[in-house]
Amino acid sequence: MNRRLFKSLPFQLMVAALFAWGLASLLPLQPSFEHSTTFKLLMLTKTTYIGLLKMLVGIVVLFSLLQGITSIGSTSRLKTLGYKTIAFYSLTSTLAICLGLGVSLAIPKWPHLIDIAQVTVGSHVQLIDNSASSGGAIAEKLFSMALVNPFQALATTNLLAIVVFALLLGVALLASLPSEHPVFDIISGINIAINRVISAVIKLAPLAVFAIVFQFTAQSGNSIFGELLLFALLVFSLTLVHGGIVLPLLAKIFTGIKYSTLFRALSAPMAMAFATSSSSATLPLSLQTAQEDLGISQPTSSMVLPLGSIMNMDGTALFEGVAAIFLAQLYGIELGTSGLILIFIMAMVSSIGAPGMPSGSMSGMQLVLLAVGIPLEAIAILLIIERPLDTFRTAVNVEGDLIAALVVDKWQNQSTKV
Repeated sequence: MNRRLFKSLPFQLMVAALFAWGLASLLPLQPSFEHSTTFKLLMLTKTTYIGLLKMLVGIVVLFSLLQGITSIGSTSRLKTLGYKTIAFYSLTSTLAICLGLGVSLAIPKWPHLIDIAQVTVGSHVQLIDNSASSGGAIAEKLFSMALVNPFQALATTNLLAIVVFALLLGVALLASLPSEHPVFDIISGINIAINRVISAVIKLAPLAVFAIVFQFTAQSGNSIFGELLLFALLVFSLTLVHGGIVLPLLAKIFTGIKYSTLFRALSAPMAMAFATSSSSATLPLSLQTAQEDLGISQPTSSMVLPLGSIMNMDGTALFEGVAAIFLAQLYGIELGTSGLILIFIMAMVSSIGAPGMPSGSMSGMQLVLLAVGIPLEAIAILLIIERPLDTFRTAVNVEGDLIAALVVDKWQNQSTKV
């Protein structure tokens, strides 16, 4: 048991963060320490970890989205069940992001604790000019960023252009090739290989967290841990509101199901999702629950639920929206209207490609951060508390999948009768 605990990444991250905080708080550090060889070697760990993330993020986004789109199976399925499914998924994700962004902007601002001048932002990151906040200017900037050569987009980490290219190529592959074509196996195999590389990189996370927390504590004191706790409480509360009120209300409105019946059926798959932090691992139980307890037809459940395990991540989208506001204010970055629009778009898109596994949202979080100029090293701040929050939002993700299947099946039955 102890050996498993010591090998646990969340445990390692927590120990690294607490050890770094303790050292930075107790040691009598002089201002000249930041110019010492010891500090520079410590920062080299952080630079290496962030560099590896930057190296992978474009490829991760491209192939994750390609697999998400091509997993639908065929354009005919996309045109029937797919349109209805994606429409409902878009509705719930939009509500989740709006809830997160709305509350985050309504509460008092998080304090500016970290100097953006002391961190390195990639020089090739394309940002939207915050001064251009009119609708036409925003649209022009978005299109100029999105419609560029895909190889150039990969080279310059222009993630918006990568997303657009992935969507276009994915739909084209789906329309042009048979479902058993080797290209789809290649895409799946590349994703497996990329995830293996990411798993290896993540093993460096405790060292990077130690370096980053040490730097933050030395520069900003202990305030950052108090703010992290408040941030975690905010995310947990908003996730609870979305999963306990918004999604059940949508199920009631569109299907008329009783709350008691709904929650009784959802309790087992949500508990499984909470325990495993993986919507993909919960999929077999979700399929059984949908057909046996909720009376959803087999064609609908077999289409909507697997698609949802890849593309429907309400809890993830909400988390990414709130986290982007939190980190931007922590770094003193003014987002403006255009920045908020970009956060909304990127949170929506990145939740589609998020892997259905523990901490899978961290790959999509990179897209959101880079899009609005937040340093990638900020991910290490989130990793300190991300794992406990991941269990709750995964349960909400699975709840959203099952409610979507219930609603889409109702729509299918109504259209068949007509």
